[in-house]
Amino acid sequence: MRIALIAHDELKDEMVEFVTKHAATLDDCELVTTGTTGKRIAEETGLTVNRQASGPYGGDLQIGAMIANDAVDGVVFLRDPLTAQAHEPDISALLRVCDVKDVPLATNVASGELLVEGLLGSP
Repeated sequence: MRIALIAHDELKDEMVEFVTKHAATLDDCELVTTGTTGKRIAEETGLTVNRQASGPYGGDLQIGAMIANDAVDGVVFLRDPLTAQAHEPDISALLRVCDVKDVPLATNVASGELLVEGLLGSP
C-alpha cells in the first residue's frame, strides 16, 4: 500500500506526531512525501520515505502524477487553510486528481485518523 504524506509548513509538527502515532502501521507501507515533510518524518521517526520535491518546487504535482497513474492508495495532506500558498494551483490540481481517481484524501488529523483506520486497520 502506498500512502502520500504532505503537510504545509505550519502543520509539519502535527504530521510528525500523526506519523509517530501510527509508525508501526505505516512502516508496512510505502510512504511518498513532499521534500521537507519527508525529511522531517524520516529524521524524527526513522521511517523510510520516498521524497519528492518540496511542494512549491513541484512535489505536489509529482505526487499528483503518481495518483493519476494509480500508484497511490491514500493521501494525508495537512493543509493550512488560513495561510495563502504561492503554489495554490498545484495544490488544487492534487486535490482534483484525488477526486477524479477516487483516492481517499484526508486534509486534517481527524480525517487522517479515519483514513489510516479504514485503509490499514489501525486504530
